[in-house]
Amino acid sequence: MPILESTYKSPVIFRNAHISTIYAAVLRKVKFESHERERLELVDQDFLDIDWTYSKKKNSNKLIILLHGLAGDAQRPYMRGMAKQFFQQGYDAAAINFRSCSGEINRLYRSYNAGATEDLTAVLDHVIAKDHYKEIILAGFSLGGNLLLKYLGETHDLPSEIKASIAISTPCDLKSSLEELSETRNYLYSKRFEKNLKEDLFARQEAFPEHLKREDISNCNSLLAIDELYTSKAHGYKSASDYYKKCSCLQFLSDISIPTLLLNAKDDTFLSDNSYPVTIAQESEFLYLEMPKHGGHVGFIQNKAPYYHEKRALEFVKTYAKK
Repeated sequence: MPILESTYKSPVIFRNAHISTIYAAVLRKVKFESHERERLELVDQDFLDIDWTYSKKKNSNKLIILLHGLAGDAQRPYMRGMAKQFFQQGYDAAAINFRSCSGEINRLYRSYNAGATEDLTAVLDHVIAKDHYKEIILAGFSLGGNLLLKYLGETHDLPSEIKASIAISTPCDLKSSLEELSETRNYLYSKRFEKNLKEDLFARQEAFPEHLKREDISNCNSLLAIDELYTSKAHGYKSASDYYKKCSCLQFLSDISIPTLLLNAKDDTFLSDNSYPVTIAQESEFLYLEMPKHGGHVGFIQNKAPYYHEKRALEFVKTYAKK
């Protein structure tokens, strides 16, 4: 497909990537509440929680499933904003809290990662078993976007109910994007992620002292070190490098078989060049790549609500979703 020309025009002050990224993540407020939290029991005896919002249109047969980013949860502003946009168009919304992200540590030593597509599969199986959703849209942000695109490319028999997907600010190559995040210009972001993840690991160490030592967690001074100590090993990978290699969605993009929008701002300081797969998109029947000049990391702010990526996602679904 041809590369999509972006119509996003950022307000002047938000043409600075750091301002748009920080404002959207820290200062944005979205008045939108979930109606119900459902605990989904998984086949490995673990659980994850889904925050549901039900359309005012009784028994809606349309659903959007949302996947959050690293150290996020279902109630982050970007999750609420997208759910609200689709809710206003008659969709139910199911916002996934990945394992251990809903305020309660999960039961197993493992938690979530950028390639844990088995958990998305479990949610889809659960939702489809309800037998009244005829149109399902998938939307993922950052790490959740990578997980989503990996799922779409590696799954050869997608449920027919899935009509389209949207990935926002997605690191398509985990290793090179981590290297970008580790650059000096991203120091505040990487240290914030590191702090949040280490707090989670200290709580996990108390629950699983046989697997983790507090000293080893304290000695982690980078996201790479955390992935080397915990993320890779806890999820069956040999090393952080092995985890990045096997879970990066870049290698799966050419196998995507439903209309999919990848929206990555050119000034996103979290992303490497590999997160702008121009050639793959040009040769794909289903992958649409849009690269606005501005927007930072999930910071597509407009003078009026909704944010551009929320409006754009709905437009994309209306235009391209397979019937």
